[in-house]
Amino acid sequence: MSIASEEDVVRLVRPEDAPWADTGIGVLLKVVRFDSLRGTWVILNRFRPGVLLQTHRHTGSVDAYTSAGRWHYMEYDFWVTEGCYLYEAANSVHTLHVPDDNTGDTDVCFVIEGALLNLAADGSVESVTDGPAILAAYYAMLEAQGDPRPNGLIV
Repeated sequence: MSIASEEDVVRLVRPEDAPWADTGIGVLLKVVRFDSLRGTWVILNRFRPGVLLQTHRHTGSVDAYTSAGRWHYMEYDFWVTEGCYLYEAANSVHTLHVPDDNTGDTDVCFVIEGALLNLAADGSVESVTDGPAILAAYYAMLEAQGDPRPNGLIV
């Protein structure tokens, strides 16, 4: 029987290991893990005040933990604030909004299963983002801003 190496069992990503990438839409992004076998991707988003994302849904479930700031989904009557955990069932449709009056950035860690489907006004799928796509986009943004690719993000 083979024993897995420590790197295969436990993986630590420090803040300096994965730089922020500027998406150009008021959102900074860090990809901290992509599991190619399960189709799971873990990202950190830093949302500037006033951000409104395109209405979308996910093909799998999403777990979110907010470590700073506040945000909400336009379709729901609750706010997600610092320290809150949020679970989204697959295929729930929502539009993420960060209010203009936030005094600082809003930081959220998302664990995403499957793909994100951006929706047009008529509900049709306009674009698809999955783990490989977000990782490729992250690498391209880092390259454009002169930052190196972090190691150890792909499992």
